[in-house]
Amino acid sequence: MADNFDKYQQGLDSPAYNAATITPADSDLSTDLRAFYVGSAGDVAIETTGGDSVTFSNVPTGAIIPVRCRQLKSTGTTATSIVGLY
Repeated sequence: MADNFDKYQQGLDSPAYNAATITPADSDLSTDLRAFYVGSAGDVAIETTGGDSVTFSNVPTGAIIPVRCRQLKSTGTTATSIVGLY
């Protein structure tokens, strides 16, 4: 299938180019995310690309959180079926 947008440069407000299932771990991801999708509700603990640690509490099923992060921590994360968007 042809990509009708392959001639355009990807910008910061462009939709994600790739997606992957994320297993929470207390270590850096192989690449920073630009957002993540929560498939099953719960808390999500992250470290942002800027180095801040934060927990998003009670994230509902189906939420997309548009935050750049380098870690999706297992400690403090209760949400499941998380998909990283990058």
